[in-house]
Amino acid sequence: MLLNLTDLSSEPLQSQIVRQIRAKILTGELEAGADLPSIRELARGQRVSVITVQRAYEALMREGLIHSRRGKGFFVSELPDNEKRSMAKQRLRENLQPIVMAASDEGLSKRDILEAIDFILKQNGKKS
Repeated sequence: MLLNLTDLSSEPLQSQIVRQIRAKILTGELEAGADLPSIRELARGQRVSVITVQRAYEALMREGLIHSRRGKGFFVSELPDNEKRSMAKQRLRENLQPIVMAASDEGLSKRDILEAIDFILKQNGKKS
């Protein structure tokens, strides 16, 4: 499994693993039933501790994105597309909340905030 982890980020390695695997699942890159590397295998491949991967997998299991089968390993859980979209939207709301509140506190209007989001999406080649 190809993950892009970096020690230079302020984001902890465990969070990077969770975020990247979550993204692969929610976008369909990892399909339902797909097997994930074992904890040790992923730790070795990414050069991180076993505990870091174990905690990341536990977080993904709490979210219902993956599940384990004793003696078999970890697998992507079956999630309908509408549930995946709902989860992604909820994460977006959670992440945007402090940013939008800070922008509002600094005097930006709803229109200003939406224009900034539109600008960012256009910069990254995304349609609004």
